[in-house]
Amino acid sequence: MKTLQIFLSGKFFVQTCLVLTMMFLLGACKKSLLDEKPLGSLNSDLVLINNTGFQNYLVGLSQAAREEMTMDDQTYIANFMGTDVVTAAGAEFTFYKNYNTYLNPTTREVTNIWNWAYTKMILDANTIIVYANKPESKAIWATDAARNAVIAEAKFYRAYTYNLLANTYGGVPLVDTLYAGPKSDFTRATRKQIYEFVRNDLEYASKWLPATVDKTKEGRIVKAAADHLLSEVYISLGDYDKSIASANNVINSGLYKIMTTRFGSQKDLPGDVFSDLFKDGNQNRSSGNLESIYVWQFEAFTQGGGGSQAGNSMIRQWAPFLTKVLDPEGKAILVSDSLGRGTGPCRGTNYFLYDVWKDNAANDMRNSIYNMRRKFYYNNPASKYFGQQVEKRTNQEDTLRNIYPYPRKVEGKPWNNINTSGRTAKDIAIFRLAETYLLRAEAFVRKGALQSAADDVNVLRNRSNAKPANAADMTLDYILDERARELIAEEPRRRTLTRMGKLVERVRKYNLLDITKSTILDKHEFFPIPQTAIDANFSAKLEQNPGY
Repeated sequence: MKTLQIFLSGKFFVQTCLVLTMMFLLGACKKSLLDEKPLGSLNSDLVLINNTGFQNYLVGLSQAAREEMTMDDQTYIANFMGTDVVTAAGAEFTFYKNYNTYLNPTTREVTNIWNWAYTKMILDANTIIVYANKPESKAIWATDAARNAVIAEAKFYRAYTYNLLANTYGGVPLVDTLYAGPKSDFTRATRKQIYEFVRNDLEYASKWLPATVDKTKEGRIVKAAADHLLSEVYISLGDYDKSIASANNVINSGLYKIMTTRFGSQKDLPGDVFSDLFKDGNQNRSSGNLESIYVWQFEAFTQGGGGSQAGNSMIRQWAPFLTKVLDPEGKAILVSDSLGRGTGPCRGTNYFLYDVWKDNAANDMRNSIYNMRRKFYYNNPASKYFGQQVEKRTNQEDTLRNIYPYPRKVEGKPWNNINTSGRTAKDIAIFRLAETYLLRAEAFVRKGALQSAADDVNVLRNRSNAKPANAADMTLDYILDERARELIAEEPRRRTLTRMGKLVERVRKYNLLDITKSTILDKHEFFPIPQTAIDANFSAKLEQNPGY
């Protein structure tokens, strides 16, 4: 009986297939049968037909941009690890300890950053730009200015991404359109050609982006973001006057200022104005912070509000692994992760933790107890050392991973109120006016206008009660020192050093580990091109960076 049922079912299946096939063949001559209209699809042809569709794409781009440092832990720490300011901490971490054995064309972040850039940022930006430039799309907007603002925002993201690629890999393939089918014959543009392309996109963006956006659109790109990045790109192109002029557009706009008085969510609590910049809820203009220019947005308890890894992971990467610290009797220093769950991969070098503060350690606000956590206390009631300061540690695993000073700007309220996640819901300022001043100062140094450079640096040092700098102090290395004091954990330090041609030199001079100093080679100034990209580009040779 069971065999018969199977036979009958099989026979019915065959008959059904024959009937459906005949129906298809009989109807094939009717063109309308083949005209599919997948109304539920997110196909670009169906989405990019009105301003709402374009705005949705732009919001998607802003979310993809956040993935730069939220896609995974390893890709995040690559921006800092093995540089002059951060060393690989802890016995289990191999990241950038030995450059020769770690950094190669198959290293995880080498591939991740490349794929993020080309398959998310550049693809989506090109899609917006291509569709907005179609003749039939012009009717979507009431004015050319409205359409151009959409294109400008996409061009900013494309420029941001290509600038990142140029300062990571050097010259890369230049993709500025959409392809109907597979393409496997890309070649690398030169680094200068990439910078020129970025410059053109940013000049367009600067012209058409809005000066401000309302509170409901915080995190969206404004004109000052394009001008800020233009100031950096002009330096890369050797046009220092234009760099200065672009920075002037931001500094003199009347929309931004260096914060010098307490503000925001904790202004009435112990702290200082520098610490206020990094408190929860203080990153956007609506908080009264007129220093932030471009801010990544995070939203706890919200689907999609935190990127691939659910939130801002700065404290996870920068704070020591305090729960591993034991008192002299073997009890844990902490009852819980009361300071947020750091795991200790990014340990500051002695250069950053101590040397850059030597001239003014007691007075520089950026080194205050509200901005650098240097002392720790037992908070476990079960320990007889409860409330006492943790004594100096000499064990290597403790001092390199479990307990060391760190910048408190990474601290924040736990993501979804879960302390053990090692992440927060705090927004991140990507461009801040303080960096605009430092970019202009760098351009002045390169131009030889040292007093003007000192004046810009002193805007920040005066805010921080630090000893004023003199014209004679002004060198590129001094600018990098000041960037470390002001922008630690904010700027992607590796890219800054590579842009300035200083990575190898300063790692050899300042990194904490002898093995790192001795294994970094000139070739490591740039990442290698990912092997996956080379293998997929089988119709042309995608040149590897020298030495890899």
